[in-house]
Amino acid sequence: MPVISVITAVFDGGHGFLPDAYQSIAEQTLPPGWAWEWVVQEDGRSGRPAAVLPSDDRVRYATGGRGGAGVARTLGLARAQGQIVRALDADDLLTTGALARDIQTLIANPESGWCISGCLDLLPDGSFAAGPYDPPAGPLDGAWLREQYERDQFPVVSTHLAARTPLVQALGGWPALPALEALALVLACSAVSSGRMIAEPGGVYRKHADQTTAQPDYHREAEFAALRRSSLTRLDALTASGWRYSPEKDALQ
Repeated sequence: MPVISVITAVFDGGHGFLPDAYQSIAEQTLPPGWAWEWVVQEDGRSGRPAAVLPSDDRVRYATGGRGGAGVARTLGLARAQGQIVRALDADDLLTTGALARDIQTLIANPESGWCISGCLDLLPDGSFAAGPYDPPAGPLDGAWLREQYERDQFPVVSTHLAARTPLVQALGGWPALPALEALALVLACSAVSSGRMIAEPGGVYRKHADQTTAQPDYHREAEFAALRRSSLTRLDALTASGWRYSPEKDALQ
C-alpha cells in the first residue's frame, strides 16, 4: 500500500497545537489504496510532546539532539516509510483534501518531483487571509522562484512542500540552518526537478505570538544575509552540476 508521510518537527513547549494538527490529518480522505503516517520528530529529548499525541499506530514519535527544525525534519525523514513526504509545522493544519491533491498532482505529472499548495493564514482574531503572492496553478519555474526570492517576495509557503521521498533524500533532506530551511529545500528541489503549484490552499498557517518566527531574536539581518547566501550557493551548485532528478524511476500508483 502506498503511503504519504507527513513530517512534523516539534520542540518541548511548542506542542500545544499538535492535537489540532493530528485532527486535520485524521480527517483527510486519500485516493483509493493510499494511507498516511505522521512522523513527529522532537527537536530535543524531553519526550513531553508525546503526551498530547493520540494512541494511533499511524503516529510515529521520536526524540533527538537539538539542532533546529531542519535537523529534526531530516531525522524524521530517515524514519519515513512513504513514497511521498509532506511537511507540516507543529502549529499548522491541513485543509480538507490537501493530501489527496498532493498525491493526485504527482501521479498526474510524472515528470515532476514535487508540488506545493496555496496557503491560508489564520490570524489571531480567528479570520483567514490568503497568501499575498500565491501563484496560479501549474508549473513552477526554478529561475522565477529564485527571482522572486531575491526580491523578498517568495510566492509559496515552503512548509507546504510535498515531494517524492527519493528526491528529498537525494538532496540530503532539510538543511541544518537555524531559519529558512524549508525555503532552502524548495529552492533545491526546483534546481533539479520540475514542480507544480496547487492553487487550492493545502494548509493553514497559524499566526500567533508564540510562533518561532514571531520571537524578537528570530530575525537578525546579518545572519539572514548569510542564510540567503547559503540557500543561493546551494541552488547555484546544484544547477551547475547538471544533475536532474528522474521521477520516472519512482512512479506512483
